[in-house]
Amino acid sequence: MSPSFATIVYVGGIIGLFYLDRNRSVRTAHFLWLPVIWIWIIGSRPVSQWLGLSGGSNNFATQLVEGSPYDAAIFGILLAAGIVVLIRRRTRTYACLIASWPIVVYFAYCLLSVLWSDFPDIAFKRWIKAIGDLVMALVVVTDTDPVAAVGRLISRVGFILMPASVLFIKYFGDLGRGYDPDGRPMNTGVTTNKNILGVITLVVALGTLWSFLDLLFAKHQPNRARHLLARGTLLAFCIAVLAMADSATSVACFSLGTVLILATHFPMIRRRPGAMHGLVAMILLAGGLAMLLGGQTSIVHALGRKSNLTGRTDIWACVLPVAPNPVVGAGFESFWLGPRLGRVWSNLARLGYTMRINEAHNGYIEVYLNLGLVGVSLIAISLINGYRGSIAAFRSDPPFGGLMLAYIIAAAIYSVSEAGFRMLDPMWIFLLLAVVGAHTIAFGGVARRRRRLRSRERHVAEPSATNAFASAL
Repeated sequence: MSPSFATIVYVGGIIGLFYLDRNRSVRTAHFLWLPVIWIWIIGSRPVSQWLGLSGGSNNFATQLVEGSPYDAAIFGILLAAGIVVLIRRRTRTYACLIASWPIVVYFAYCLLSVLWSDFPDIAFKRWIKAIGDLVMALVVVTDTDPVAAVGRLISRVGFILMPASVLFIKYFGDLGRGYDPDGRPMNTGVTTNKNILGVITLVVALGTLWSFLDLLFAKHQPNRARHLLARGTLLAFCIAVLAMADSATSVACFSLGTVLILATHFPMIRRRPGAMHGLVAMILLAGGLAMLLGGQTSIVHALGRKSNLTGRTDIWACVLPVAPNPVVGAGFESFWLGPRLGRVWSNLARLGYTMRINEAHNGYIEVYLNLGLVGVSLIAISLINGYRGSIAAFRSDPPFGGLMLAYIIAAAIYSVSEAGFRMLDPMWIFLLLAVVGAHTIAFGGVARRRRRLRSRERHVAEPSATNAFASAL
């Protein structure tokens, strides 16, 4: 099949997925498109790259400082629009922020850390952009039906990015394939490297699995067959892209998240929500024992990786001595700027690496470098707060609570080998979505409204064929 014909087939298939997944009974605000577009961008490539616009200097170190004015303008417009939406929903927004107070404290501390950054102007600009992740998560969870909004967000993101990634990898090698720093071929899909492809597929796959299982057990859902076909097709795309991406961390986190999501459908777990604590404890204990008993080497080899986590342990050894302050760090998103960047690259060069990294490939170390032990502590408190909220949400809505728990646990484990707590990262924005969303479901009375809406769905007529696609959008 020629690339041109394949493009026509895939575009038609994408339109078909939206058409199959139409649902007039689900009412979400049109503002939901703001976080959808935001995740389309952070889960693929900057708009300046898609349009072939130059961002200025070709020097990598200079690009880290300057960025692209085109991308900054687009993010600024989306952020401003999102803030307007939250102002209109200020009552719900305030309630969400109060319930998720550790996240608010974390972002406040990030702003405070700008004061001791060597590049305060750059750090402040990055903090403003980072606020966009939280704003977009709030736009989703402050919808009148946040559970439906999460499901529609995942579908809209997945229906575009997953088929497009397969198309690029199979038919447009110059766009969908590349080489890693060691010169080995890798599949990148719509993204710029396999790790980004892996993580955006991970978060979409977990959400799609949740919605597919929810439909599978909702036997009285109107037009259930075509919804299952759409979500099942998307899930198949996700699994295929995960295999193509060959990201061991994402595959492992998807497997773990799948166990948690499937567990929410076992009667024993549903009747005894406390059993979820035991399941999570068993998973963490198994991982801890593997590390203590030296089993990590076998596990890593089983995943097809080196025992040094493909060079990550060498990176950690090179960046930790460069940390300027163990308590408060270098300042928000400031470590990888100025002379420190050159020192890290020099340390890596002495070990034989020629890569030009700009992250620690560990979320906890990344936060430590920028925000010190205070920042790491706030991340830990946020994870604990999110875990408690997801367990509470599980008691009200087991499937959705299980999804939120899966995102939180996956983020915690993913960040051991990737910088999962950085701004504009798919894992970070879905962690924010899970932490805030879990508290919204658990304490906002949303589960009761959801049960009432589901009872009405059986009597809602489907839209006509002429306006069905528009209804889905």
